[in-house]
Amino acid sequence: MVFAFMNTLIPRALRKGDLIGLISPSSTCAEPEKIEQAVTYLEHNGYRVRTSRYLNRSEHDPEHTDRYKLHDLHEMFAEESVRAVFCLRGGAGATRILDRIDYGLIAANPKILVGYSDITALSLAVFRKTGLVNFSGPMAATELYAPSPYTEEHFWGILTDPAYPATLTNFTGHAVSCIKPGSATGRLIGGNLSVLSSLVGTPYLPSFEGSLIFAEDVNEPAYRIDRMLSHLFNAGLAQQGRALIFGQFSKNPSDENRQYRFDKMFAYYANRMHQSAPVLAGLSYGHIKELMTLPVGARCHLEITPERYAFGVAEPVVSP
Repeated sequence: MVFAFMNTLIPRALRKGDLIGLISPSSTCAEPEKIEQAVTYLEHNGYRVRTSRYLNRSEHDPEHTDRYKLHDLHEMFAEESVRAVFCLRGGAGATRILDRIDYGLIAANPKILVGYSDITALSLAVFRKTGLVNFSGPMAATELYAPSPYTEEHFWGILTDPAYPATLTNFTGHAVSCIKPGSATGRLIGGNLSVLSSLVGTPYLPSFEGSLIFAEDVNEPAYRIDRMLSHLFNAGLAQQGRALIFGQFSKNPSDENRQYRFDKMFAYYANRMHQSAPVLAGLSYGHIKELMTLPVGARCHLEITPERYAFGVAEPVVSP
């Protein structure tokens, strides 16, 4: 059964014994043993796994590779027995196929879709074109072959229990920083900042109007993050949001001044948001071991003050 409300679709929650399909819309994995470990992990948790026909296959000619990606994506959504589609890894390449995806097929067969990093392109495009709430979270060859307890808890909780994500707690080792206090409720829109900013001006970027914008990135110097954030503001998009949520911007530990530059930059862009828009940094989301799974397109509520942090979904993201 499909539940539709406020122009969104939510998939059915995962149940033990369900069939999970693995696809690779972005880069391939150079360590195939991780794929085997991920399959074993999913099976040990009570699920069946189907690897797509062209999983982890790539050609020198991107036209051939794109055909593989599209075939596997469409096949997994068309196959009724597949209840969830997990991505293999991020990297690059997902943006190339956005204009050839059969979004009508996905809308007619809504199911759980999970991935982050470069999968941000697919995630945002699917929500923009179909209204299907999907999940920015761990992938087979990057986390699920050996997930941390925190990552496991959030991942399975949000995919299997409709009540679980009412409260999403940060990892204890990640300090939440209140850059600008306040509270807001809106659609959660975001992902990897580099990929998100590349969608500006395309028909695959969801509206930022009234949204809670979240972002993370990895191995990007401060000046490039600054450029991408300024691009969102110069396009008149970021200031339409009701909140800004900065995740983990993974860094080179030898860069001693990086955190100071990021703190100043986040404060600068917080001041460019609406006066009442809360802004926080330090969410347990990004290219990190302890990874929170976030429901893209779902209505969420955020409250942040120097003394209090509360974050969670305001409506179901999976149906019973």
